[in-house]
Amino acid sequence: MTEPDSPERATPRIFPPVLVLGLVALAVVLMAMMAGFGSRLGLWHFRTGFTLLEWAAYGAIGVVILSLPAIWLTRPGSGRRGFWIPLLALIVSIPVFVIPWQWRSTAGGVPPIHDITTDLDDPPEFVAVVPLRADAPNPPEYAGPETAAQQREAYPELGPVVLNETLSGAFHRALDVVSEMGWELVDFDPDQGRIEATDRTFWFGFEDDVVIRLTPDGDGTRVDIRSKSRVGRGDAGTNARRIESFLDRLTR
Repeated sequence: MTEPDSPERATPRIFPPVLVLGLVALAVVLMAMMAGFGSRLGLWHFRTGFTLLEWAAYGAIGVVILSLPAIWLTRPGSGRRGFWIPLLALIVSIPVFVIPWQWRSTAGGVPPIHDITTDLDDPPEFVAVVPLRADAPNPPEYAGPETAAQQREAYPELGPVVLNETLSGAFHRALDVVSEMGWELVDFDPDQGRIEATDRTFWFGFEDDVVIRLTPDGDGTRVDIRSKSRVGRGDAGTNARRIESFLDRLTR
């Protein structure tokens, strides 16, 4: 007479391949995270971080492809446990290749420039920031007429704003917005109407410098701003978005 299965034997085990898939997904996510944060912490050059991110993206694509049949094989009622492992692997892997793809797509839609300003004829000049850029590949001087022409075509709507208040009032409002945006204040001079600050991107920690110039304009105050990356040929539109965000907050 055959003995009935024990509860241990009757309980289906986790399908072994999905364990491997889960570990691979975890490794891909960790590689993608460290690609940026490792660069931010100075563990390696940002170009190495880009390479790691590219590998992570390819790995994520593989995980997504393998997750689909794994989800089917371990679906409820299949007799195999571990359904949640390929499901989670699928969910966490999608952003690993979608985000870099979005970056590349955005970068391809804008010119490869990294110096953006609201005044192309007379861009605000860096003063206090200059020593901080001593070792930066991109010099503090304005990039020149070729960059200006590319900006005009890519961001035709970008320009100065005029606030209906005194220079003093506008200056303090601009300082408040700099604080709201979390920029590191480098220097400010109310007499010259100049504010300089540095912003860092979250993931890779790229440092971009900003200079704000305020000048009297009739009964109001004209505000110009310039944002420039310390490294990289192009910025994937980051500096323009930073300027737009600042001006939007300033004019609310």
